[in-house]
Amino acid sequence: MKLVKLAIAGIILAIIAQIIHTVGAILSMSYYTDPANAHLWSKLMMPSAGPPPASFMYMSFLFGFIGMFLFSWVYSVIKKSVPGNSLISKGFTYGIIVTLIALVPGHLAMILLLSLPVNLIIVWAGEGLAINLVNGVILGWINP
Repeated sequence: MKLVKLAIAGIILAIIAQIIHTVGAILSMSYYTDPANAHLWSKLMMPSAGPPPASFMYMSFLFGFIGMFLFSWVYSVIKKSVPGNSLISKGFTYGIIVTLIALVPGHLAMILLLSLPVNLIIVWAGEGLAINLVNGVILGWINP
């Protein structure tokens, strides 16, 4: 995949990831607004009470773009090895593979290492799974 195509894929997939994360945040807002959890959030995300500032959204999108650029690049490198009979099934399988080698171990480690509500980690894992599967299918479709 050429660099421009990788960047375009990164932007498209980052937008989708941002939408999924936003829906997840709305559905789990009680964790973010609970005063008992206030010490958990970075000053970039919550410099004061209330919603995150625009700068957090910009940084979140930038970080999402970097992650989705890498997601796209790795797929372009290994796509011939990914099982599947169609482009979409290959993308879906890739999303499962990424989930199994990155998301599952990372979220299990969060439970062991961080003082976060376990239910919030489960919500984040669900968001990550949705992002990997949806973006894997889209990537399989746009990167034949």
